[in-house]
Amino acid sequence: MPKPYEGLFVLDAAQGIAGPYCGMLLAQNGATVVKLEPPKGDWSRGLSTRSGSHSAMHTVYNRGKRAIVLDLTLEEDRAKAAKLAARADVLIEAFRPGVAARIGLGPETAKPDAVCVSISGFGQQGPYSERPCTDSVAQAFSGLCAVNPGMDGTPHRVGTQLIDVFTGLSAFAACQAALASQAQDRASGAAPQRRHLDVSLMQAAASMLVLPVAEAGLIGRMPDEVNVPAGTYAAQDGVGVMFALVREAEWVTLCEVIGRPDLPADPRFKDFPARFTNKPALVAILREVFQTRPSAEWLAKMQAARLLCDRVNTPLEWLDDAHVKAVGAAPVLQQPGLGPMPLPVIPGIGPWVEPAPALGQDTDAVLAEMGI
Repeated sequence: MPKPYEGLFVLDAAQGIAGPYCGMLLAQNGATVVKLEPPKGDWSRGLSTRSGSHSAMHTVYNRGKRAIVLDLTLEEDRAKAAKLAARADVLIEAFRPGVAARIGLGPETAKPDAVCVSISGFGQQGPYSERPCTDSVAQAFSGLCAVNPGMDGTPHRVGTQLIDVFTGLSAFAACQAALASQAQDRASGAAPQRRHLDVSLMQAAASMLVLPVAEAGLIGRMPDEVNVPAGTYAAQDGVGVMFALVREAEWVTLCEVIGRPDLPADPRFKDFPARFTNKPALVAILREVFQTRPSAEWLAKMQAARLLCDRVNTPLEWLDDAHVKAVGAAPVLQQPGLGPMPLPVIPGIGPWVEPAPALGQDTDAVLAEMGI
């Protein structure tokens, strides 16, 4: 794969997921990324499966970086960090708004042509800027939980750090746009300007909900579900079968496949609006139907009819799938201290199986190379 950011120096002073993921993607594309951590390490080193200073969570979001430790409560180490920040082409921080500036890691410390990425829960300005935020909080605040009621009708958070990861992707995209804009400046003979990117979990979460946000604002209420009775149904063997419907013709086909060709003629289920109105009655019928056959049999029938459906897999079942193996969708990283870890390929960019650094493993080398 091309390495468009080779020669770029990135100082990643963020912890957790969003900022580090942005830094990792820059590293995958050729940048030299130095991970700055406090003496106790990024808090992600203490979560998930771990050994020594390594953890699964820290590994997946910090591959290919160099790691240094500085104690920013000490004036001497703050001065070192400020010198690193002053040389960075890209500076990533995820402190509470205002903290980075106080400790010498804000945009004011950066080069005149640096791209500065500030990641926070609710943004750098506004009445909630100081409010603490996590992935779960962002899911709740944005409305994601509300539009994910599940078959039990109760709002649920998505069971992984979806907003953190998407915030990291958003920061990476914004950073790429800023770097491209600077390249245009240089090509035209203009002096590149410093860019300060305000990236928040709140805004990233809302951008994932662009359709329900836009439609709810348009009509003044929550819009109806658009594809009832799409969802997950337990088959006879207890395995979930998920299907989606985007056209009325698919509803007719589904009913034929499951042996209920009478359902489309029922006025309660004639079209998407009617099925939304009568969802409880229809879901009860379909749950009973799906209990009559094992999942493999249902999926064979439905996929033969070109319906949008699949088995509800666990991550382990996904890894063991023949298609996943055939296309090399999850190459294995040999992470020192942890062992072999399968890691999904970054879409459109490719595999990245560089190990993540141990806590502070490059401190002396990096500072010496920088003459600090």
